[in-house]
Amino acid sequence: MAYGLSRDDVGYLGSAAGRAALAEVAGLPLTPASLLRDLERVRRAHGDRAAALVETVRLRRRAAAKLDDAGEWLFTDDALQQATPSAVARYRARRLAGRAVHDVTCSIGAELVALHRECPAVLGSDLDEVRLAMAAHNLAGAGHVLLARADALRPCSIDTVVLADPARRADGRRTHDPARLQPPLPDLLAAYRGRDLVVKCAPGLDFDALEVGGEVEVVSLDGSVREACLWSAGLADPGVTRRATVLGSGGAHWTLTDAEPDEIPERAPGEWIVDPDGAVVRAGLVRHYAAKHGLWQLDPRIAYLTGDRVPEGVRGFRILDRLDFREKSLRAELHRRDCGPLEILTRGVDLDPDALRSRLKPRGDTPITLVITRIGRTPTVFVCETPPVYRAATSSARG
Repeated sequence: MAYGLSRDDVGYLGSAAGRAALAEVAGLPLTPASLLRDLERVRRAHGDRAAALVETVRLRRRAAAKLDDAGEWLFTDDALQQATPSAVARYRARRLAGRAVHDVTCSIGAELVALHRECPAVLGSDLDEVRLAMAAHNLAGAGHVLLARADALRPCSIDTVVLADPARRADGRRTHDPARLQPPLPDLLAAYRGRDLVVKCAPGLDFDALEVGGEVEVVSLDGSVREACLWSAGLADPGVTRRATVLGSGGAHWTLTDAEPDEIPERAPGEWIVDPDGAVVRAGLVRHYAAKHGLWQLDPRIAYLTGDRVPEGVRGFRILDRLDFREKSLRAELHRRDCGPLEILTRGVDLDPDALRSRLKPRGDTPITLVITRIGRTPTVFVCETPPVYRAATSSARG
């Protein structure tokens, strides 16, 4: 169970003695195999501070993959899980550049760090005093960021863009019910009606039911969908109600909106199958993406695309064969092709890829990818070449 820092812990960890103790603990492995032994060693040296020291060092190690320059930060486990990845926060801050912004659920300050580099005035508020104390520590040196204890549902600023990130857990479980977020999303929208408002949400919410009146942006980072962001009408681009934004940790990014064309042909499958980025799929912009890149859909109700070329930087699957989905004939075909490493992608069919893989029993050496979907009413399998990046990963795992 994760250790919850107290206000006293935060004060100690930020002191000279705490920083020295953290540097000492950072030299320990703190692996699952060594944790009990390491914790006992820290207890002998630092008494009741041991749990706070060990937890902080472990969280800093985890944070390195998510947050920039977080090696001196303070966290709780829940706060780190909810914190916006730095690449996403930087992108959002650039959209808000030049505006005064009030983050009404600022937590440990991950958004504030990015905002203070782009915005002339930044205010952060939260009800949790411990998280505010951690934010103050994490924002040391960010001179024009003000912190205050305040309820997100009681507006306490004027002439600012309001940024909110409601917690997505209720009763200890992740929720997709807008009314069970903390604070509840309908209450948040009501509290700031008429204000420029940005709300970070889970991408699984039913946005059409929320009547946001602006733009819903779905954001992915390094191929993984991270969040949806609701932008009120005053912050949305004219004519845009849906946007997909695809970010890379290295700084590359592109966006696609529903203001772009979505006319695509209906054709038989081309040479390649393309699985669009999850942000495109979640934002409902599959046809727009296809039109932009000269692709078309395998089936009008399915998000897989096809064409005779693959967009630059995108993973595509060259079609080798197309079969009606029958396990016996598929097993024979894979055996004939000496299939070994087997990737299975499914959409529109009720299949467990892992269970199917075990039943197909691939034992050869040739990497194969199966794309199993529904064309009309017919479950269909496309036997495809596995892209080189996946081959390397598979070879490494098998080796």
